[in-house]
Amino acid sequence: MAATGLGLVLLSGYWPQGMNTLALVAVSVPLALVAGGLIGILANEFPRFRAPVQAMLDVMQTGPTFAYLTPLLVLFGFGPVVGLIASAIYAAPPMARNVLLGLQRVEPEVKEAAVMSGGTRMQQLFQVEIPAAKVQIMVGVNQCLMAALSMVIIAAVIGGFDDIGWEVLLTMRKAQFGNAMLAGSVIVIFSTLIDRMSGTLAQDRRRLWDARVAYGILALGAAVSLACWSALPDAGSYQLLDPVAVALDGWLTDFTRANADLLTSFKNGIMFYVLLPLRIGLDQAILPFTWGFQWTTTMSFWFFAAAALAAVALALRGQLTLGLVVLIAAGILETGVSQLPWPLVLVGTGALAWVAGGRRLALLSVVLLASILVSGLWERALLSLYLSGASVFACAVLGGGIGLLSAVSPMAWRVVRPICDMLQTIPLFVFLIPVLMVFQIGEFSAFLAIIAYAIVPMIRYTRQGLVATPEEMIEAATASGATGWQMMRDVRAPYAAPTILLGLNQTILYAFAMLVIAALIGTTGLGQSIYLALGQADVGLGISAGAAMAILALIADRMVQGFAEERKRALGLEV
Repeated sequence: MAATGLGLVLLSGYWPQGMNTLALVAVSVPLALVAGGLIGILANEFPRFRAPVQAMLDVMQTGPTFAYLTPLLVLFGFGPVVGLIASAIYAAPPMARNVLLGLQRVEPEVKEAAVMSGGTRMQQLFQVEIPAAKVQIMVGVNQCLMAALSMVIIAAVIGGFDDIGWEVLLTMRKAQFGNAMLAGSVIVIFSTLIDRMSGTLAQDRRRLWDARVAYGILALGAAVSLACWSALPDAGSYQLLDPVAVALDGWLTDFTRANADLLTSFKNGIMFYVLLPLRIGLDQAILPFTWGFQWTTTMSFWFFAAAALAAVALALRGQLTLGLVVLIAAGILETGVSQLPWPLVLVGTGALAWVAGGRRLALLSVVLLASILVSGLWERALLSLYLSGASVFACAVLGGGIGLLSAVSPMAWRVVRPICDMLQTIPLFVFLIPVLMVFQIGEFSAFLAIIAYAIVPMIRYTRQGLVATPEEMIEAATASGATGWQMMRDVRAPYAAPTILLGLNQTILYAFAMLVIAALIGTTGLGQSIYLALGQADVGLGISAGAAMAILALIADRMVQGFAEERKRALGLEV
């Protein structure tokens, strides 16, 4: 796989740019590993610092990627240095989290044995605990590598380095979609190889191959390179895959022309009947020329009356949270996310946060949202919330359905799994290329790109939760005469609820991350503000808009985690 992938990179003509990208990764990753490792060890050794460190890591991981670039751009100017530093900063949190998690999971017996053997604290840490946590730490190395590669690609926006990210951005701007896909495939190859090779280091298993074979391959490659050094042509001169790019451009042009009416109808249908009502509300979006009738005040009254009755019925049945969600959803549908009155948003968010995590989470959520209100970014924040919310809802429906199908059908999972693997290793930029090809610049293209990036966690967590039901529960349900549908509805789904909620949590964070990248193809809201701040080197706007985006993601993350922990307690699982 490695030989084939790198061979394709060579034939694409993007070998020099690809090596420049890997050079940035090779320099930034050691910095991130050292910084992240030290942070994780510090949080483990000094428990009083653990909560502040975890809060800092949460902010760093929920903050938009472009927000890292704006202050660095002012300090260091254009060029690869900004991408290098931003990549190291962005890649450090996954390493810190996994180091801390690994050290906390070391068995107490192992720690006691190190103490009884008379080791100093440093000896216990570096000779016993860290080696015992090596599997989890190597997971952090894997995530650090992937984050660093993702960030150096994003840093291509500020230019100054002839790397593969810049090639993707340049070909996209020139509408050379075939070349953009070719350059994007280089990123996919690098991501896949880095993920697979570093992922194997996190597996605690015996080596099943002879290391002498690897040394033999390395020696052969070095010998051939030295022997043919003077005769080797320039690595960027091959370009044997250019006909593929030209053919892709031609096929895409023919496809869009032949299906223009169908594509336009699909786009308009989603815009008029889904996105527009969510954005400006039913009372403004429902018009005779789109829906065939006019929304009236009477319709609004009966709509709210039905929602109130449904909420009361759910509350009487003990489902207070669901009833509250129904009321909030009714208000959103009637008014539209972008035009919600700020008191309703603050009160509704505080109520949900209270149910999810208690008084502290409610107070934190209201205070953080109020900070967005007074910053002057409220309208942009609501626009970001609208698009990310619509994308998350679509991911929950589609991803949940695909995850359910994958859980009940091993054949379906064999088809879905490699697609999920591919989508998880593709850097963010590449998701923009196919939607931009077909639907051009606009909000709908951004909507599809966010779905493509954020749907994978929903699929994986849904399937994992449904197939992880204990065998004794399955046997008890079977002995009770439950049908397959009853077992799924009454046994598997309730048990899988905490895992599915964690998948929803990751989907929300992925959607916010992609929202900023989607600003490149015509979105509005905070993502656009961050992108404009980057172009204008406006540190104040970049930091404030990035902080607002991080606040929205952080509140959503804490709420979903709170609901997941509540479901775990209800099932008698450890929280």
